[in-house]
Amino acid sequence: MKFADLHMHTNFSDGTFTPEELAERARDAGLHTLALTDHDTVEGCERMGAACRQLGIELINASEVTSEIDGHEIHLLGYFLDIHNSRLLENLRRFQAVRQNRIREMAAALQRAGIPLAAETVFELAGCKAPGRPHVARALVMEGHVKSLGAAFDKYLKQGRVAWVPKFRIGAPEAIELIHHAGGLAVMAHPGLNKTDKVIPMMIEAGLDGIECIHSRHSYNDIERYETLAERHGLVVTGGSDCHGLNRGKPLIGSIKLPYSYVDRMKERLAERRERVAA
Repeated sequence: MKFADLHMHTNFSDGTFTPEELAERARDAGLHTLALTDHDTVEGCERMGAACRQLGIELINASEVTSEIDGHEIHLLGYFLDIHNSRLLENLRRFQAVRQNRIREMAAALQRAGIPLAAETVFELAGCKAPGRPHVARALVMEGHVKSLGAAFDKYLKQGRVAWVPKFRIGAPEAIELIHHAGGLAVMAHPGLNKTDKVIPMMIEAGLDGIECIHSRHSYNDIERYETLAERHGLVVTGGSDCHGLNRGKPLIGSIKLPYSYVDRMKERLAERRERVAA
């Protein structure tokens, strides 16, 4: 039986594994298909694709985009993206610039609070164009300002703390349309974490293709609820570990092993969408 993990991050965003390391760990975990879903970037996909080909693993090019609808933050997973689509790349560059400016604002807030962390230190540690709060947390630990990543978030980086800076969020309908323009499927990530069930009807109206029902932090009740909802509305079901390497304790790769039939259904949905567009 073939298995998939459709939610994974590398060091091209806020994961700690290189694409090569992630591919090797996926092979060791018995996975046949992966989706690389780095935040606001597809830059790791070519290296990940090369590593997967060497190991006989199927790769789905993807990205995770932060969006907003009705005042709620929604994470959207775009699957089967054309990673050379000019409009997609233009928008991802815009998202990355906003992320970088957010790091500068966080560093400035920390400095005002007496923590001499330079934004350049975070950028150097991150080594990518899509830095985020985990990189600030790692920099705080590295410089000895806190003892752990959890302490960094609890003391400085959570909402309401001194270095909290709101994240730029594209409108969810616009994000869904962008994913579709790049040839992909738009899937709502880990809805059980965001507690935004009430906006799912609005997301469906905006063209949502699926829901990530199976996630490493979803309970069995969450999974059952979202699978029922997906079936009711004719949405595809996806799942993944949301592996960030060592950023969140032990690696999560292998914790979710989605039967390949779910990938087949995603491909059928994609073919249906493309047929409608071509008609």
